Amino acid sequence: MSAPLLFPDEPTPFVVENRTGHSPFLILCDHGGKRIPRRLGDLGLPQSEIDRHIGWDIGVLAVSRHLSQLLNAPLVHQIYSRLVIDCNRNPGIPSSIPTLSEATLVPGNMTLSQHDRDQRQTEIFAPYHAAIRDILAERKALGIPTCLLAMHSFTPVFHGEQRPWEIGVLYQHKADYALAILEQLQQSQRWTVGDNQPYSVSDETDYAVPQHAVKNDLHYVEIELRQDLISQPAGQKMWAEDLAPIFTQCWEDIVSHQFKKEA
Repeated sequence: MSAPLLFPDEPTPFVVENRTGHSPFLILCDHGGKRIPRRLGDLGLPQSEIDRHIGWDIGVLAVSRHLSQLLNAPLVHQIYSRLVIDCNRNPGIPSSIPTLSEATLVPGNMTLSQHDRDQRQTEIFAPYHAAIRDILAERKALGIPTCLLAMHSFTPVFHGEQRPWEIGVLYQHKADYALAILEQLQQSQRWTVGDNQPYSVSDETDYAVPQHAVKNDLHYVEIELRQDLISQPAGQKMWAEDLAPIFTQCWEDIVSHQFKKEA
């Protein structure tokens, strides 16, 4: 029998904060960490590569933690780098365990056996998503409605092109809540807002929103924040304080609208 990927003294792949928070929101941070399991060394990369966007979503975990407190919402975040396995990708697709991330080759991912891939999925990907499913089941059993907030960040420049958006609102099916968020952000005229920009959600690539929100018929929004705006504590706190009342108001509007329809 082969050795486990994670040594016994290494942390579990997920952290749950404010688990008993009873607001309607559950916050996910799929790319919150950049840790590499010791058994994998540095994946053949200098630390400077792991520290940048290919390794994690810079700044967004701190924003998510502020939101967790402001909204009294549970937060589930992944602590291992998406270079090990991406927890927002369907296992088995090329971007799940990337050999090339943006323009950077990842030597430690180049010649993996199926066993190596399965081990990363079993020990890192699966426990993270099992933790999310457990919380969703707990909330359902307690009769607590859930709206998923999937938090991410993006680079100001991609392949040499400046990205104008400061915040992006991503969605696919059952988009009522996400579209309400988009409308509120646009009406404020405070920010340059991306409508399914700089990315969009799809069943073929994304995992968290399709699996946990859409399949469970839950309201959700996936948010992308530009990293230069949230790389420092002041920006992280400011964005959380700006977004929290918008998330809350749009939820109240959605619930009120549904109540009127049912009445």
